[in-house]
Parts: sequence; C-alpha cells; structure tokens
Amino acid sequence: MTQSGFSKIAVIGAGTMGSGIAAQIANAGHDVLLLDLDARNPGDKTPAEMSIDRLLASDPPQLMDRKFINRISTGTIDGDLEKLADYDWVIEAVVERLDIKKALYKRLDDIIPAHCIISSNTSTIPIRLLVEDMPTAFKKRFAITHYFNPVRYMRLLELVRGSETEARIIEKLADFNDRVLGKGVVRCADTPGFLGNRVGVFALQVGIDEAFKCGLSVEDADALMGRPMGIPKTGVFGLYDLIGIDLMVDVVASLASILPENDAFHDVGGTNPMIDAMIAEGYTGDKGKGGFYVTDDNDNIFVRPLGGAELLPLKPVKTTLPVSAIKAAEATAQRAEPLDMILAGDDIYAHFCRRVLGRVLAYAASLIPAVTSNPQDIDDAMKLGFNWTRGPFELIDAIGYERMQSLMSEAGVTVPEVLKTESPFYQLRGSSLMVRDASQKYNPVMLPTGVIRFHMTRRSMTPIISNNSASLFVLDGFAQSVNDLRLIEFHSKANALNDESMEIVAAAAEDHGSGIIVHNDAQHFSAGVDLNAFRAFIEAEDWDGIDKFLARFQDAVCALKYTPVPVIGAPSGLAVGGGFEVLAHCDKLAVHSNSVLGLVEAGVGVVPGGGGIKETFLRWQEAGKNVDDAAWKTWMNIGYGATGSSPDLSAKMQYFRPDHDAAVMNRDRLLTKAISMIGKMQDSYRTPDIPSSKPADANLADKMASFMQDGIDRGDFMPHDKTVAMAIASVMLQRAGDGDEIDEQGLYDREREAFISLAKTKETYLRISSMLDHGAPVRN
Repeated sequence: MTQSGFSKIAVIGAGTMGSGIAAQIANAGHDVLLLDLDARNPGDKTPAEMSIDRLLASDPPQLMDRKFINRISTGTIDGDLEKLADYDWVIEAVVERLDIKKALYKRLDDIIPAHCIISSNTSTIPIRLLVEDMPTAFKKRFAITHYFNPVRYMRLLELVRGSETEARIIEKLADFNDRVLGKGVVRCADTPGFLGNRVGVFALQVGIDEAFKCGLSVEDADALMGRPMGIPKTGVFGLYDLIGIDLMVDVVASLASILPENDAFHDVGGTNPMIDAMIAEGYTGDKGKGGFYVTDDNDNIFVRPLGGAELLPLKPVKTTLPVSAIKAAEATAQRAEPLDMILAGDDIYAHFCRRVLGRVLAYAASLIPAVTSNPQDIDDAMKLGFNWTRGPFELIDAIGYERMQSLMSEAGVTVPEVLKTESPFYQLRGSSLMVRDASQKYNPVMLPTGVIRFHMTRRSMTPIISNNSASLFVLDGFAQSVNDLRLIEFHSKANALNDESMEIVAAAAEDHGSGIIVHNDAQHFSAGVDLNAFRAFIEAEDWDGIDKFLARFQDAVCALKYTPVPVIGAPSGLAVGGGFEVLAHCDKLAVHSNSVLGLVEAGVGVVPGGGGIKETFLRWQEAGKNVDDAAWKTWMNIGYGATGSSPDLSAKMQYFRPDHDAAVMNRDRLLTKAISMIGKMQDSYRTPDIPSSKPADANLADKMASFMQDGIDRGDFMPHDKTVAMAIASVMLQRAGDGDEIDEQGLYDREREAFISLAKTKETYLRISSMLDHGAPVRN
C-alpha cells in the first residue's frame, strides 16, 4: 500500500454513483479500475466504457481535468474480476438488490487478497444483511462507504461500521477519504437511511407537505425554504427538479420501506398524485421536460401551480412575503438573523416557516440517542451532504428554547426528550467549542487532526476590526512555529466586495502580524465586486465616484501585495472578478480543488479594475511568453470571461501557478495548509519587486479588432463585446507617447480609465442592470 493508504483501487458498478466515485479517485491522482457487466451485443460498448463517455460529457464536470480520464481503466465483471487478486480496496456500487450484492461478494472472496478492504456504496441495505452469509475474515474488512451525488462536489461520506468490522479498517477508510478524496467523514451506526438522507429527505417531504397544506405557490415555498433557512437557494421544488423527480420518488419509497413503522417519515413518505402524474407525462425535472419549473425554447420560465396542471409564468416573489425582510437580512449577512424575520408574523408564510422548522428540527432531535448520541454527527451530515449553512441543532440553538417549544406546538409534534432542557447544544467553554450529547454531557466538538472549520473557530474569537462586510482576526495557537497571524474574512452577501471589504484588506496590510491569510469557509469565497454600487454610480453619472472606488480597491490590494510578511489566499467555491483580483495580489494560494477562479467582468460590460488585467499580463510574461503573446493570452482569457473550475484548469490561464500555489482536496484543510505555507516562507521572505512591462505592439489592435468583427459576422459575438474587448486591449497596448516601459501604477491607471469609458456606455448599463434584475446579463 502507498503512504496515502491504497495502491490499487477498483470500483464495481459503473452507474452514476460508481463512475462518480471512480472519477474522484482519479481526481485525487490514483489509478482506478472500473468494472460492470458485459456489453449487451457484440461490438457494443460495455457499460463501463459508456460511463467514460458520460464522465467526459458531464456538466458540471465530474473530472477536474479531462486528461484524468486516463487514470480510469474499464473492464467487465465476468472478464476482469480476476485482476482484483492484488488490489487493496474494492468499492461495490452495483444495483440496490441484496441478492446481486451477495453473489458478487462470494465471487470476490475467492479472488481478493486477505488484506483487501471491501466497501459498499449502498444507502439502504444494512451491513448485517449484506454480509450475513460471508466468513468472519470478510466481515472484519467490510464497511459501507456511502457517497453523495455528484461525488466530486458533495462533501459528505457516511462511513458505516458493521458489528464485526475491525476498527483499523474504519480508521484507514476515514483517513483516506478525508485527506486524499477530500470528504467530510461522518461515522454512522448501521441504521436505516443513516443520517444524511434520513433527515434531508424528510425535510424535503415536509416542505412539500406544508406547501400544499398552506396553499403556497412553488416559488413562494422555495423562497422561504431556501437561503432564509440556511438551505441552498433551490429550495424544495427546485431541488426536486435538479435531482430528478422520478429519482426522488424512488428514494422516498426506499426510505419508507426500511424505516420503523412508528417513524414520522411515514406521515410524508406516501405517494403524491400530482407528482405521479408529472412523471407519467415526462416531467421528471431538469433532465426531462422540466418539472415544477419549466423553461421554454426562448428561456422563459414557467412554474407549475400546486394542485393544478396549467403552467404559469414565473413571477417575482410576492411582496407580502417576509422575503422583503429576508433580503434585508441577507444584505447584512451575519449581522442579522433571517430566522427572526421569517418566523415572525401571523400570515400564512410565517405559519409555513414555523411548521416546517418545528417538524424538521423535532424529527432530527428524535434520532438522538437511537441513531446517534452526538448532535454534531447530524449537523455535519446536513452541512456536508445537503449544503445546509447550519445543521439542525445549530438551528435549534439559533431559534432558542422557548420559541422552539412554540414551533413544535404549532406543528403538532411531540417534543423529543433531548429538547426538554433549555441548555444549548453548542457552548463555548474558554476557547473550546463543546457539544451536548444525549446524556446531557458536554464534550469537545470533534474534528480530525488538521481540519479547521473557521465558522466554528471564530465563535471563540473577537476580531481586531470588523464591519458589515469583512473582519480581521488574529490567529494564534494553530501551529507551534507560526503565531500572530492575521486572517481576513469576507462575510457580505455572496461575499460581494465593497468599500467596507477593502477597508479590512487595507487594515490587514497595516496591522499584518507575522503573516496574512485571506479565507472564509462560506459556500463561495467571493463572487466579485458589488454591482449595485456601480449601477448607482452610473445612474448618477458619478464617474469620479467610480474612479475613486477603483483607486481605493487598487490601493488596498497593492498594499496587501507589498506587506513585509507572507500573504496566502485560501479560497473555495467561486473566486471570480474582484474576488480573484484580491487573490492575485497574494504571494501564494492554497486553493480548494473545486474552486472556480477567473476574471468575468467582460460579461457585464466592464474590465477588471482591481489589477486583474495587470496581474494576468505580468504572469504570462513570467511564464515565458513575450510581451505580445502575453497580451494576446491575457486578452483572450479576460475577453471570454474564462474561468477554471479546478486548479489544473485554472493553471492553463495563469490563475493558478503549480510552482507557487497548492491544491487542497478537502476544503476543511485549507486553513491548515495556508498556515503551513506561511511557516515555510517566513524565514526567507522578502517583499516582491515592483514590476514593470513593455507595452505590447500597437499593431495587435488591428488583429484583435478583426478577430472580434469576424465573430460578430458569424453571430458568435455581439457588437458591445467588441467594444469591451478593445477596452481590455487598451490597457496593454502601446500608445503614442509611451516610453519603453509602463510601470505597475500605470497599468492600474489604465484599468480605471478603460472601466470608466465602458461605464459611460448605454450597453454596459443595460448589462449590469440585467444581471442585477434578472440574474444574467443581456446580450447586446
């Protein structure tokens, strides 16, 4: 076996889950053998070979780089099972039929070596049934490794130990999945539905049930049971469409078949005539003709009324919704509590929210201690597997004891024993975060060594300086040799950057300690600069206001770049536009493997104005391109708004530099990696030299203009695309009166000039307004 745990890994079953598991193993740098049945007909591709085609075409991509497909070998169970004689981990992901799994295990037991670990991806069948006919030696090295789909993006791995599974097997699987495959591992008892689906699917069913009972529209229910509750913005019906309505029906039926008769799931786990009719007509969600939401050929969105068949145009959320207050809460992010706003009031919307939360949170609490004695297990499962911002017990603490009792009373549910005390589930004791278990005892929150979740860590920290958009913290005690660090955390809505955000960046450059880390563990690092500010400037024709805003942004990132200590950016999720410009001025990056990096400003009719053009242009020259080629590469990157959805792809645009930066598979290990990188840099650190560049040949402008006009003539580009593209070029090209070189400040100045010239156009204003009002820029 390799130092990372396994040398030869196989996955049996090349369906959606099996191929996804194989892809993530390949993403992690390991070769993997993927087996399935023989081809149906001679000359046809085998199921495993067809899965390769699906992986290459997957959207979002399951592979971090298409070339990683070469790490996946395919074969058939009948023809290649003997190859497993020297493998050390075999993952079974075949169809959910006990007889088929049992027959496969018997064949495997005759082939695999004595040290080989076997795990199943089942989500429904208990271990005791899976291995009841197998010898003890097989049972000792068998576990359930339940991944969530899509495997690359869903962080949860539910790891289930059988009654005879050896502890060392569980430890080995937990370590490899955490460190190498990037999973958040939650150890589960061998109970029906484990934890994630048990609570997550119940919550979806309750949302649908209460929407019908309260007479809400699909869009109103999703608006409420989404971001305001800390649940992804798809809400309930949008998530049904995304997963597949027919698949969700199967999942619900499967859970209903295995849960105890007295389980509250059965109250919401029956059939729904409306959903059955939708499936029969081919409305199975996004993969079919649509579902609760349907988009026509002209990209018009329609929504299905609950209890009705006729599709209606999607309308903005009713102004009577508490959502108007929710938006205010979102705008101030952690400075306000959306729960307070959606639970208040006597209208049907508040009633829906109270009943949903009362039922869902009471159900989660009812699983203690029968399913797990530790509330953290359920919280982690929901955050990692369903992308909840807070887990059920964190939500219960936020709601408070008295209001929680009222919610359960209004919902008509029995109060679980664990909720009959006023003690919070999470409590700070000194600098340690503790969690209350089923016996009312507080124990430290448990995380693997090297895992830091900053949203939990900061509960014991007071920022040096803070405002509504960002905070600056001191990091001490995380590593013996690295102390007195500063951490910049953005925490505005979508972490959009504004003057307040950059005030904190500038403050960190002054009070820098022994090193600076720019990090947050929100879903997205930053979606860029807040466009609302620019629209306001444009409407007021305040061009000087734009110039001063951009100058303050540039001054802040420039100060960050030239601090006398190492600066590490540690992003996850989207890090685009202005968010990436902050990162581009860091010494090095520790990047989560699913991060999206890039400069996307051209799409809304402007240019990067915070040093993005300048840094990309210089990086291409550092990579060995001559100045003209560097200008062309930069122009293409930024003009197309190209992004990299992994470090490997970002490296092709110089947004990630493999010789400088580090890719991290587990986002919970980003902060640890960043601290380690600073520790290695401190002794020999020197402030970067101030760069300059020759301007690129002015004649490139003709080539660029011809490229854009040809694209317009073909219908690939719109006229304003050419205007934006030439504004990007103007930052890098030789101008009359230029000397031999242009310094860094000169490049900054040109970015602001190009930005303002575009801001004065009607087309750019329309793009920005369309993006803010409709979620996508108009093409003009």
